[in-house]
Amino acid sequence: MKCLVINLDRSPDRLAHISAEFARIGAAFQRVAAVDARSHPELGQQPQHPMYAPRRLLGSEIACLHSHRLCWAILAQDDARYGAIFEDDVIFSANAAPLLADDSWIPTDADIVKLETYFKRTLIHRRRTAAGHGFSAFRLYKNHPGTGGYIISRQAARDLLEATEKINITADDLIFTPAFATSSSKTIYQLVPALCVQDQFVGDRLPSLLGQERDAEGTANGLVAKRRKPVAERIMKESGRTARWIVDFCRYRRHIVVPFDSTGATD
Repeated sequence: MKCLVINLDRSPDRLAHISAEFARIGAAFQRVAAVDARSHPELGQQPQHPMYAPRRLLGSEIACLHSHRLCWAILAQDDARYGAIFEDDVIFSANAAPLLADDSWIPTDADIVKLETYFKRTLIHRRRTAAGHGFSAFRLYKNHPGTGGYIISRQAARDLLEATEKINITADDLIFTPAFATSSSKTIYQLVPALCVQDQFVGDRLPSLLGQERDAEGTANGLVAKRRKPVAERIMKESGRTARWIVDFCRYRRHIVVPFDSTGATD
């Protein structure tokens, strides 16, 4: 399977990191030069999805989307049915290589398989598809942020290219937020345990560049922490959560924080 890695020209430290990670698991990758917002200040003025009206996307967020679009364009023209896309700050499970070398384990109806975990609670189907080497694939039904690592089909890559031809959306909203048709119209799976994770969650040597810019933007705009909700409102929210849990249980779905085991799982 072709593995593409997004990397800024001005981030040789991250290229060294991801090169070492691929060498550690014994796999190869192709570097894709990321679109740099510093070189394209006009990105922040491009059309954006209406949902971002309260807070316009940063130029770096749009650049991130365009970097993923470069990868989709490559995979859309590739002969293989699937390809993998990674950002340059991920850490792999020790058992990652076999799944990246062969796509026969991917469920036949899958458009996208999310390989990473963001350690956020999400919703998956209880039925699993064994992927081998200690991994299983489950249908993903709820937002699970992050585009640090995922597998995408050739057709899905073409669809996402078309969907973002004239308007900008953050890459993880586009793919993994069901409120967007680009996500809800796709059959998306989650790999459990995760095959990779961003370094910021386990090593903290490579902080999120986007996260840093978002924090700086929030500080510059004087954004404050959210107000604490009244007790009655919190009770209503908790009641709604309980009702949704019952519905999800009846639909044979379960909530999970996707784990990550750097040493590699075993069957």
